[in-house]
Amino acid sequence: MSELKAQADLLRELHHGNMLVLPNAWDEPSAELVAETGFPVVATSSAAVADALGHDDGEKAPWQEMFAAVARIAAAVPVPVTVDAEAGYGLAADEFVSRLLEAGAVGCNLEDTDHRAGGLLDAAAQADRLAGVRAAADASGVPIVINARIDVFLPSSGIPEPDRLDEAIKRASLYRDAGVDCVYPIGGSTRENLERLIAGGPVNGNTTDSLDLQALKSLGVARVSYGPRFYRGGGLPAMRGALERLAAEVNLMR
Repeated sequence: MSELKAQADLLRELHHGNMLVLPNAWDEPSAELVAETGFPVVATSSAAVADALGHDDGEKAPWQEMFAAVARIAAAVPVPVTVDAEAGYGLAADEFVSRLLEAGAVGCNLEDTDHRAGGLLDAAAQADRLAGVRAAADASGVPIVINARIDVFLPSSGIPEPDRLDEAIKRASLYRDAGVDCVYPIGGSTRENLERLIAGGPVNGNTTDSLDLQALKSLGVARVSYGPRFYRGGGLPAMRGALERLAAEVNLMR
């Protein structure tokens, strides 16, 4: 547990220095490549992991299979691992944290999409859920890093477009009060959205046609993730060259 705590502390620290860039992996070889290329953390992509296991995204894969894949990844690399854990698979907070740590991971994404009823989970209920995960992690002695995904910008959210930013800001405030370390407005990486959300604390952004890594860093984004982009962009054969180019770009920004 002392090693996991050290990794959790490192992962949290990396949210407050140079922008943390996270190329997402889906299995041991892709995770090893991320670490070998010099990235300090391995993040998983639920969509890529699920597809590699023969399942659809959106908690269609059994959670046991998803955590088993995470355990294989964590055992293969010497760096901290953070898990795209979708909405937490319906696990109670203490069991979720226990499973995460058993797999060797020290961070997680938790999203506020309701995969059973559709749309978004109630914001206050999701904040309570996140607070429970934070409390369970702290009680374990490993203060895992929680990245709260805010799904209001997704068409499936059911939130009218003019109201999405205000709803995202409200949710970000509730989730931060619940003890999360970072918020992730997936689908909402525009300059205006990010500037408003960054005012409240660390934010996970994505590169877009109008926002490259340098632009995201200038805005003050804490971390950047790629989801299933490398998996869908040709998998492992195409990934090495892409990661080498990405690592060179990151090094130029330091």
